[in-house]
Amino acid sequence: MPSPVAALATTAMLRRTDPVRGAVERLAQALPARADATVLLDFVEDDLREGLDALGDVQAHFHDLLQALQRDPLTPGALLNAGEDLHVLQRLEDLHEAVTHLRRRMSQAAGMIRRG
Repeated sequence: MPSPVAALATTAMLRRTDPVRGAVERLAQALPARADATVLLDFVEDDLREGLDALGDVQAHFHDLLQALQRDPLTPGALLNAGEDLHVLQRLEDLHEAVTHLRRRMSQAAGMIRRG
């Protein structure tokens, strides 16, 4: 069994290397110790990770578009290929869903803190 100091050091290191985990741990400290709060925390973590992942895919798409526009020659086919990305449209939907879920979950967390 790790010592309490080692456990704290590991938790602090995890927070620095995983900002989502750190944010969820901070929220956990503010919420009451109840089963519904634990479930809420799991959902918040999942939604944060999904939203950030989707955002990264959208950002990568725009980066790819910028690169395509800097290549020579600019041809109609190259432009059509660069702009056609059904995957990014799906990821935008995923991002919208994550933002919607997080809005609702933050409201739930705020209610739990107030009632404390």
